[in-house]
Amino acid sequence: MGFLLTKMLAVFGDKEHKVIVLGLDNAGKTTILYQFLTKEAVHTSPTIGSNVEEITVRNTHFLVWDIGGQESLRASWYSYFCNTEIVILVVDSTDRERLTVTKDELHRMLAYEELQNAAVLIMANKQDVKGSMTAAEISQCLTLDTITTHSWHVQACCALTGEGLPASLDWMRSRVVAN
Repeated sequence: MGFLLTKMLAVFGDKEHKVIVLGLDNAGKTTILYQFLTKEAVHTSPTIGSNVEEITVRNTHFLVWDIGGQESLRASWYSYFCNTEIVILVVDSTDRERLTVTKDELHRMLAYEELQNAAVLIMANKQDVKGSMTAAEISQCLTLDTITTHSWHVQACCALTGEGLPASLDWMRSRVVAN
């Protein structure tokens, strides 16, 4: 009976699920956060520290932490890892030069014990820009096929238009309901 009640509470949204949004500076993390929240593009400035918002998707509550991605702030990312259920890694699909840095940051963070049970959503942002890398190209560059310890998904998106964001929220909800 207790198991059934726990599952029902998870499905009907009695619990908040912690999500952290990470990525290099200028990837579109804050724009995605506020597009999730308001369904419209908002003017943003570089995040120093973090932004936090609650987002509800069909009675599932996410507490979403958008964390600054400047090089000087990345060393503090680990302080947000505790109790994280989903890591969203936002990738600027036009920034080919820094994709190796993104790959290194991804694999470094997945080694943290605090994230051992976290699912990973890679958001291939800026798909509206001509010449941007596809989700498949980003997956290959980040060597996602070598990640066997975490559930992961790559979603092509455009933070400005909201394209791909509903599918991202659906995937996030499916992860927490499955657990």
